Amino acid sequence: MRARREAKKRPSMFEVAKLAGVSHQTVSRVINDSPDVSVTTRARVQKAIKALGYRPSNSARALASRRSRTIGLIAGGSRFFGPISAISAIESMARSHGLFLNVTMVHEALCTQAEFNELCDTFDEQNVDAFVFLTPTDVMFSAACHARVSRPVVLVTSTHGGMSMREGLSLIRPEDRRRTEVVGIDQWGAVGDVVDLILRYGHRRALYFAGPREWRDAATRRASWMELSKAHSIDSRIVQCNSWDSSEAYARMNHEIDRIGSVGGNLPTVVVTANDGQAVGVARAMHEHGIRIPQDVSLVGFDDMPAMDSLFPPLTTVRPDFEQLGTAAMQEVLWLIGEGPEPSFAASTHGVGLIRARIMKRSSLGPVVRE
Repeated sequence: MRARREAKKRPSMFEVAKLAGVSHQTVSRVINDSPDVSVTTRARVQKAIKALGYRPSNSARALASRRSRTIGLIAGGSRFFGPISAISAIESMARSHGLFLNVTMVHEALCTQAEFNELCDTFDEQNVDAFVFLTPTDVMFSAACHARVSRPVVLVTSTHGGMSMREGLSLIRPEDRRRTEVVGIDQWGAVGDVVDLILRYGHRRALYFAGPREWRDAATRRASWMELSKAHSIDSRIVQCNSWDSSEAYARMNHEIDRIGSVGGNLPTVVVTANDGQAVGVARAMHEHGIRIPQDVSLVGFDDMPAMDSLFPPLTTVRPDFEQLGTAAMQEVLWLIGEGPEPSFAASTHGVGLIRARIMKRSSLGPVVRE
């Protein structure tokens, strides 16, 4: 039993040093990529590390580099697919670079400035190397911009909202702004792709289900839809929702169908929703009223949540690359702490590096067959 326990014992830095014939300080320098080690010695230490299966601890690295190897993440939206997917990618990339992610989740709509500041102070006491603020709502975006922190910051948010990017970034002290980067999904461009697609299918009469006003993604999608539908002469009616819930969209779609019937009007040829949950509610309401998708009315969602390809009919929707968003956020972190190159983006606007989204064309969208 004792031999078994010893076999499982994690090798130490001192054992590596003994095997390589160097001091433990030299092993530490190799682990932390110090230039003050010769090529020959570095190779000998790395060979010993590999032979023993040694894995340096964050505490050992911190002692040598005066860094905690920890990133503090404050995030909202824990109940939703997009934020959770992005957080997962951030954690995975952090771990792959020997960094530990300390995550605190807050309510995206109820988080106060005092709560946000207290969380930042707690992370500061832990000597985190950098912050990532995932701020899906105006409340959180404002709190993040007002926060006073002494570490690099990466903001993950959308380009539009009740508080503009210019207003938000102007709240950050000039000395802090130089070590603050912002990344997000190209929501505006994605809605533009949806508009182009429905136009190609002949749609000129639409309902648009907007997401809750306080969410910056929803605000960006709504603003893009309003501008582009007007520019392309789409007869559009906005249905403003107070939540992302399918149940609310279901109730509002029932109301729209009843309203159109009561005045003898025409149904839209397409319904576009600000997320897939809303699309599910809309699809249920249409099914219960005998409205066929897409023969009578086409349907388009946003987010490509799991199982949307198995909806009946399979849902045409937008797939934001949440994994790439999380990766881009960590690339910015690595650059800000001096452990990676400066990231580049195919597109950026309002000071936000943008990650593209793509349309998943499925059979819920079809050509107009009645007018």
